[in-house]
Amino acid sequence: MYKIVSIPGDGIGPEVVAGALAVMNRLAEKHGFTIAIEEHPFGGASYDLHGEMLTEATLEACRNCDAVLLGAVGGPKWESLPHEHKPEAALLKIRRELGLFANLRPAKVYDALIDASSLKADVVGGTDFVVFRELTGGIYFGQPRGYDENKGWNTMVYERYEVERIARIAFEAAQKRGGRVTSIDKANVLEVSQLWRNVVHEVHRDFPEIELSDMYVDNAAMQIVRNPKQFDVIVTGNLFGDILSDIAGMITGSLGMLPSASIGKSHALYEPIHGSAPDIAGQNKANPIATIASVAMMFEHSFCMPDIANEIYQAIETTLAEGLRTADIANAGQSAVSTTEMTAAIVKNLGQ
Repeated sequence: MYKIVSIPGDGIGPEVVAGALAVMNRLAEKHGFTIAIEEHPFGGASYDLHGEMLTEATLEACRNCDAVLLGAVGGPKWESLPHEHKPEAALLKIRRELGLFANLRPAKVYDALIDASSLKADVVGGTDFVVFRELTGGIYFGQPRGYDENKGWNTMVYERYEVERIARIAFEAAQKRGGRVTSIDKANVLEVSQLWRNVVHEVHRDFPEIELSDMYVDNAAMQIVRNPKQFDVIVTGNLFGDILSDIAGMITGSLGMLPSASIGKSHALYEPIHGSAPDIAGQNKANPIATIASVAMMFEHSFCMPDIANEIYQAIETTLAEGLRTADIANAGQSAVSTTEMTAAIVKNLGQ
């Protein structure tokens, strides 16, 4: 039995999480294992109920489960709250409390969706890389930080162990993929990036069969758009990874297509990288594929069941090949299916 904490969150979160749970329940029925789902509020939904974005009860449940599935957090309703009480602050807190130091964001272009990308088909076709973003260090967590009427300040800091552990799992991933790692920094300007580069190269000595290259972050942003097929595994810091993974998301056609996994030594959280999309919340228009693909990552990384992960990916591929599209990936003049219709088609195609 696998115990999963479901956190629907805000906006379209409940809709896409419902789709992912439908896929999960079908797989459990088909393959004969049991999944226990425990739902908890988080973000704005939690604030409306309890006056805080992340309750101790939700955090404790996340500490005592096999994996966490998160939908989305935030929205205009809570934007006027003080910074420390906003949904985004709660997201940083749950990553820190669970020790989720590595964020994995795959960028894969499905053949059926080549035309949905903003890039030409011959540029984007065959793209398949993964971004390893350090998640609990860097400028998002560095102290001191603050602002007054005349200035604002943040601190970008990395310790050796933080760089070592993210670099190591990136090299280990490359061993199972194409054998290439690109480390992205800004070492020509930032001292913290020079440390990053030095430590990555030290870790590389333990992986001599892996090809390592360095790239400045501004050049990396250009290269992802110019020639995304050149990348296999990207490893980078928190701020740079945040930006580059969204760029990668858009070249694949839609942020609604991309899953992510946030992993630590003892805990893991899976979520789509799109936001809460309050403009379409409750309208049954959201694309559930990123959340469903996040479940595939859960089976691969937390449950060590790669065959079932591949079954989910294949069901998504088959459904797209059949021509089904939600509004975010539909071509001009093409009819769009609803969230529930896309989910039902993927469930039907599991194992086909």
